[in-house]
Amino acid sequence: MLRRLNYRLLFVALLIAVSATVEIAREYRPSFLRPDLRLYAYVGNSGDGTVSVIDLIRMGNIATIAVGGAPSGLRANPTLKQVWGVSTEGGYAFVIDAPAGHVEARIPVGMSPFAVDFSPDGIRAYVAASGSASLVAIDCRSAQIIGRARTGRRPWLARVTPDGKQVLVPNREDSTLEIFDASTLTLLATIGVANHPEQVAVVPDSSVAFVSATGSNELSAVDLRRHALITNLRLSGTPSELLMKPDGGELYVNVPSSHGLEIIDTWRTEISESMVLGSAPTGGTMLGNAALVYVTDASANSVTPIEMATRHLLPPISTGGNPGPCALDPSGDLLLVANEDSADLAVIRIRSQSLITMIPVGTRPRSLAIKLF
Repeated sequence: MLRRLNYRLLFVALLIAVSATVEIAREYRPSFLRPDLRLYAYVGNSGDGTVSVIDLIRMGNIATIAVGGAPSGLRANPTLKQVWGVSTEGGYAFVIDAPAGHVEARIPVGMSPFAVDFSPDGIRAYVAASGSASLVAIDCRSAQIIGRARTGRRPWLARVTPDGKQVLVPNREDSTLEIFDASTLTLLATIGVANHPEQVAVVPDSSVAFVSATGSNELSAVDLRRHALITNLRLSGTPSELLMKPDGGELYVNVPSSHGLEIIDTWRTEISESMVLGSAPTGGTMLGNAALVYVTDASANSVTPIEMATRHLLPPISTGGNPGPCALDPSGDLLLVANEDSADLAVIRIRSQSLITMIPVGTRPRSLAIKLF
């Protein structure tokens, strides 16, 4: 009788444990995710030349992929089951096959590439090579270069306009923005902008581009239809991340040296407001409706949520050491923050604004992408 009772107790305990596991899995699983879908984060580790693959359902590091020296600029292809990046030291773009979990191609693009961008349909990739003063277009299906163009000195990146018709290249040493035809890589215009341009953000209708200039603490606004400079806006310090509101009405510019955020009215091309956020706001991301903007603070080891409608700062959320790039999963359920000094990935639950877990990655993580497939 006692043995029978023990078996019953064991069965009940096992049933409770299974139920608890299922409930935890449901809690971690983003609300939109079906059982046949996978949701992975890819973290580029510049210190050891690898990409860490994080399963965002199991909340664990499931693979480490060797990609080459100083990987950066990780981006998920919008339509194909691929994750792209560049090896700055190796001078090539690499393509990770997401389902297989390995590098399927390395494409030589020139010396010192930093970033990659895609056409809206995901069929073409564009890479500017800073050390070779060149721009290449790559067919994403065949991983073959299908176009080349010369650029100015030290092109920082290639940015495709939302309509897919133009590729914008800021040349750091020439202080110019070059505009290329996306189909042919024909140079359409060269426009003088503020000193040492780096980052580019474009309004959704592809009419205006904003270019951050680290050499003069300015932001240049460029008319992409007339191919002309509109104005240079003086910022309170050196600009870092550029975050364009989905409707294009506002641009948020992180300025670490002044501890704040500059808010640009894109319709009037003027600075409308400034906010003090913390010690050194650097990276950032936002919900799809821009209700919440998240800004990482490299000095405070935290991320600050901002209710943008009211300009209200919520309590900062602790991350690891020296947080940098951050991203939201497709549903907006999870916020991921890569921490360079502590070599880990912070996973934050949006609805509770709280840290779920810290997942170890490689050394000096500096880029981040999320892929649903």
